[in-house]
Amino acid sequence: MTAAPGYLAPMRRLILKMSMSLDGFVSGPHGEGEWTLRSRGEDSAAWVLDTLRQAGVHVMGSRMYRTVASYWSTSADPMAAPMNEIPKVVFTRQTSFEPETADGWASARIASGDLADEIQRLKAEPGNDILAHGGVEFARSLVQLGLVDEYRLAVHPIALGSGRPLFADLPQPLDLELVSTTSFEAGVVAQVYRPG
Repeated sequence: MTAAPGYLAPMRRLILKMSMSLDGFVSGPHGEGEWTLRSRGEDSAAWVLDTLRQAGVHVMGSRMYRTVASYWSTSADPMAAPMNEIPKVVFTRQTSFEPETADGWASARIASGDLADEIQRLKAEPGNDILAHGGVEFARSLVQLGLVDEYRLAVHPIALGSGRPLFADLPQPLDLELVSTTSFEAGVVAQVYRPG
């Protein structure tokens, strides 16, 4: 079956999934993220797993890629399957960047062009939504350029006092529409927002 002339297939969305402290930080001042494990429960893990399984491609910065590739490739965690099996795109300006040799990670595509152009190309490709993981600088760039179509924020019941916020250096205030809120037993609250 062919599409009617002039038909434009819907573009896939870029979803940014991040854990956040009550005081708005996505990592500690030196990149610490272990605090997210304190309030992980079966129900919140299932929400994250569902988000991972829906992705058509995982995108991340090169530092995040280096941090998680070796972990997920050998993990027995239920989240390992979608992390390993779903294609990955790594955003980097490093001309000598080489993907890990681990199964499911070695075939990662490298995107080194203009961030907005590369994301637009990914959005135009067929498939399920694009799931962005971070790190902080990569995620901030996506936010600042207005490339995020949906925010899935897992707000943890902890105040860090200092750290690295996601919504830093915005060119202007960002209006968001709350789509859903889900509370989990250990105190994490999943908040889904879309640009208003």
